[in-house]
Amino acid sequence: MGTDLVIGGMTCAACVNRVEKRLARIEGVRATVNLATGRARVSHPPEVTAQDLVAAVERAGYTAELPAPPRPVEDGTPPGGGGSPGREESQRLLITALLSVPVLILSMVPALQFRNWQWLCFVLAAPVAVWGAWSFHSRALRGLRHAAATMDTLVSLGVVASFSWSAYALFLGGAGDPGMRMPFSLLPSAGGDVAHIYLEAAVGVPLFVLTGRFLESRARRGTGEALRSLAGLAAKDVTLWEDGHERLLPIGQLRAGQEFIVRPGERVATDGVVATGGSALDLSLVTGESEPVEVGPGEAVVGGAVNEGGLLVVRATAVGSDTQLARITRMVTEAQAGKARAQRLADTVAGVFVPVVLALAATVLGFWLGAGADPQAAVTACVAVLVVACPCALGLATPTALLAATGRGAQLGLLVSGPRALETLRRVDTVVLDKTGTLTTGRMTVARVTPVPDGIGRERALWLAAAVEQGSEHPLGRAVVAYSRQEVRHRPPGEVSGFRSTAGIGVTGVVEGHRVEVRAAGADLHPALDRALAEAEAVAHTPVLVRVDGADQALISLGDVLRPGSYRAVDRLRRLGVEPVLATGDRRATAARVAAALGITEVHAQCSPEDKARLVKELRGQGRRVAVIGDGVNDAGALAGADLGIAMGSGTDVAIGAADVTLVRGDIEAVADAVRLARRTLGTIRANLVWAFGYNVVTVPLAAVGLLNPMVAAVAMSASSLMVVGNSLRLRTWQPAPYSRRADTSGRTGGTGR
Repeated sequence: MGTDLVIGGMTCAACVNRVEKRLARIEGVRATVNLATGRARVSHPPEVTAQDLVAAVERAGYTAELPAPPRPVEDGTPPGGGGSPGREESQRLLITALLSVPVLILSMVPALQFRNWQWLCFVLAAPVAVWGAWSFHSRALRGLRHAAATMDTLVSLGVVASFSWSAYALFLGGAGDPGMRMPFSLLPSAGGDVAHIYLEAAVGVPLFVLTGRFLESRARRGTGEALRSLAGLAAKDVTLWEDGHERLLPIGQLRAGQEFIVRPGERVATDGVVATGGSALDLSLVTGESEPVEVGPGEAVVGGAVNEGGLLVVRATAVGSDTQLARITRMVTEAQAGKARAQRLADTVAGVFVPVVLALAATVLGFWLGAGADPQAAVTACVAVLVVACPCALGLATPTALLAATGRGAQLGLLVSGPRALETLRRVDTVVLDKTGTLTTGRMTVARVTPVPDGIGRERALWLAAAVEQGSEHPLGRAVVAYSRQEVRHRPPGEVSGFRSTAGIGVTGVVEGHRVEVRAAGADLHPALDRALAEAEAVAHTPVLVRVDGADQALISLGDVLRPGSYRAVDRLRRLGVEPVLATGDRRATAARVAAALGITEVHAQCSPEDKARLVKELRGQGRRVAVIGDGVNDAGALAGADLGIAMGSGTDVAIGAADVTLVRGDIEAVADAVRLARRTLGTIRANLVWAFGYNVVTVPLAAVGLLNPMVAAVAMSASSLMVVGNSLRLRTWQPAPYSRRADTSGRTGGTGR
């Protein structure tokens, strides 16, 4: 079973590590916690309830609850969390800033220091150190009760130490003298007869950390903008068409089978089929398809598409969570919950990072005091170490990049299942391509029907074939049914019993007491069909044999058209160092013609589903990293057995379910875009982690040797998280590489065998 939880109180990667460990203590439970979205995805046995999981998180010192039902998009909260700061946090930051700014100015500009200025600063700093920093203190105390230390522990100790030392200096160290003046330096200073006060650090640390978190939250919200825009495509009301009358009702009350009206400029309320009317639909925000798509009666439409022209009456085929838009949103949300391998290492490091920093701070304090240094210099160095060492950037390195990349991918019609898919996609060097529906449009048409002389006749053979093919999901079967309805208008396809579909072979069934087979044509044909077979192969059509009661009756020749971008897609993959391999169930002549048109050198024809899966295994055995692209049931085994499965969005649910990446807009050129996006995303994650680790490697030693003012340390710590989030935000504007639109070698070609 799987359960999602909304986790409250997490502030850094150490928190993530602690929650995951606490949940993992329950037998059979595995959890992945995402700092950027504030959510946990938990796999657990049926006997473990959601209440057990919530209790485990609470025992770790955090809050947990089940996700609330989706709220209207207007409330500003994106699916998957990651909302902007609450009103209370914003008010706390504003009041903290109003109290802190005078303290910072007076402490940093000696010329403005008037008589008893330090006492005014103390009065202003006290509420900041207590109330302004209360969120840090409360979480630090909660962690202490659970024997845990997080970033809040470091910030809380830094504020308490700075304020406590300043109070000591004012009341007992001589700093309270009415005429006291204090110079300011970016580097810590000590010495003299009067103890220095560090009220600027006591207010600067909470002010800059709160400001950093506020900006970070705003920036993190930006990484989920694409997901919110997807949610925004969902209609709220729909105009129902019943018995010639219109009726407005909430979208939640619409049911499959009902018809609704889509006027020009309106969004299609849900997935459906056009009942009447014709228009052009803008699918750019749903599938990434840049050009409007013409639709007419009988053609499918996608919820969220914008009607650019005529009036449509659409019959709903899917509603609610079953729509393509809902599936896209769900896949993107699930992808954002995962972690890259590098992030798991970072979370592991963060789990021990805070205790190490606490030990280091105590060691620094003891060393300075033991070396005979001034106590205030020792305290300053200790506080700087506590403040500057923050594992927050480590926790944000991967999730913010994933949020931005998966959202951008969804805008471009690329759905990636998670970090593992991105990591694999980046390293792929071989792509196994299916033909029909992948390299070709999959919109098969019947070119010719050749009956056997003295047989049951052309019309009868076609009618029987269509009757059996009604139960097939394959483009070839749909084409036969459509052609039969056009040619044999006086008689709709008959009823079939005992239907059976064999992937890669064909379909069989009983119609009016006759055993009918529609299958890929072999070598042992009726002699009268040999010439028709040769003609079909000569023009790269797919020949399909119709057998009735064991006897050959007709040969149906079907053709298909290469997708407009197939040539460019193959060329771009090669330029990325990815070798294309064609594997199809079609005959060798048809496969060779398509491969020659696209410049593919390695071709495997007449492949059964088992052959395709075996080919993938052989390629992987040669040390290749293999991706498989397909759209049918016969591709599902190969998709699942590959290093990476890529499904065409126009394909079957079985193929999409077995794939790691789905090309929603059905454009094979998107494969090259997916590879480049994966490489860019992983590069961004690596840069984030290098910065997060490198920041601590540089700043902690500086703080330990007394070369970092606590206030400057607070600024640096906040800046580190902002740098990571800002770098991830760059993925939101990523664009596919431009390419020269050379003429495609496209044309009519054959369909695939089953």
